[in-house]
Amino acid sequence: MTAIYIDADACPVKDEAERVATRRQLKTFMVCNGGLRPSPNPLVEMVFVADGPDVADMWIAERAGRGDVVVTGDIPLAAKCIEAGARVLKHNGEVFTPANIGNILATRDLMSDLREADPFRQGGGKAFTKADRSRFLSSLDSELNKATKDEAT
Repeated sequence: MTAIYIDADACPVKDEAERVATRRQLKTFMVCNGGLRPSPNPLVEMVFVADGPDVADMWIAERAGRGDVVVTGDIPLAAKCIEAGARVLKHNGEVFTPANIGNILATRDLMSDLREADPFRQGGGKAFTKADRSRFLSSLDSELNKATKDEAT
């Protein structure tokens, strides 16, 4: 059965994902290190993992597979989930695919190297907008439709 896995610690679209999951009657796992208020929704399971680097990511990667949808901004986690057959999207609605994950991972590594080479290089992500939220909702519905078909084959 299709499930939604959310890398929830810094996810700005938890409420939106929960509403979509409720409408579709899908089990949703909100995985975090703590600090989130549990949802009273019976379809949402809050998974609190131990503190530590990538512990939440490992929990998701070990479980998500064909027919599931993962919501994360973590590119290495996205790559692992795609390899396992899951569909993956970012909080802004950008979809990670087998065709684009290699380039995205390489760009991430290059940017990390550039930041290490220039410690004064400052920068941050773009602000999260209403358009991002809307694009996320559209992408989530689309990826869930595809995941349901994946599961059936």
